[in-house]
Amino acid sequence: MTQTSNDEHPNLSHRRFYKAEQEVGFVESHPRTSPQQQDPAYRLAFRDTDFLLREELRPIRFQLELLKPEMLLDEAGIASTLVMYGSARIPSPDHVEQTLARADTSEKRAVAERLAAKARHYDEARRLAFMAASANIVEEGQRHFVVCSGGGPSIMEAANRGATDAGAETIGLNITLRHEQEPNPYVTPHLSFQFHYFALRKMHFLLRARAVAVFPGGFGTFDELFELLTLIQTGKMKPIPILLFGSDYWDRVVNFRAIAEEGLIGFDDLDLFHRVETAQEGWEKIADFYALETGD
Repeated sequence: MTQTSNDEHPNLSHRRFYKAEQEVGFVESHPRTSPQQQDPAYRLAFRDTDFLLREELRPIRFQLELLKPEMLLDEAGIASTLVMYGSARIPSPDHVEQTLARADTSEKRAVAERLAAKARHYDEARRLAFMAASANIVEEGQRHFVVCSGGGPSIMEAANRGATDAGAETIGLNITLRHEQEPNPYVTPHLSFQFHYFALRKMHFLLRARAVAVFPGGFGTFDELFELLTLIQTGKMKPIPILLFGSDYWDRVVNFRAIAEEGLIGFDDLDLFHRVETAQEGWEKIADFYALETGD
């Protein structure tokens, strides 16, 4: 029997098999001329997009959306995050006048004025992100309180922008929508992720969350907030600081105490979150919870 040397197959010197990308190179280097080679059935399964998009492959797509961000965040040395939720509609202070100018009826003007009044939250979100990033907390080579947002505009942009102001990397978890939503320009490119499944995106928001700041928002913000509260209330997740920015907004749109008075949650559940107004106040809540040095 003839012994094949490693010199003849140098790529196999430390492995018994070629890597997947090497095999792909072999396939692509040969012309596909026969009917058999040209048929979709002959494609490598992991290179066959049409096959991966089949309904039966949904569990595999779930797994891919779980694994890809998890692996890349691990490789980036990110152990924990400060997650920041909030509306995509609140204007930055620089765009308040544009928001008001677009209101062409009295009803729209009233709404625009309420949105404009919330522009202060853009600045507070930016400040909080700056403070978290400037703290530069690293333990055993792993980074903590890395700012993470939904990657979109408004409050999300402010979060990523504040971290960028501090010279830090920052995460964006975008979702594919019918109307295009591009990542805001302050998300670190290699930490900018796009999701098809809301469920997997929500999971990644919380897998590394060490604190969550929630600014005024709509259905999406409520969805993320109430799921987080439910996970902690039911013991499925360890308690972490949850900061609700803007008492005037939250007290108007959600009567948490009334829910407790109706007996549908416990009064102690009202302690799961903190109402705050400023970034300084919010960061102090986080620092107190974890006994962090604030540098004051």
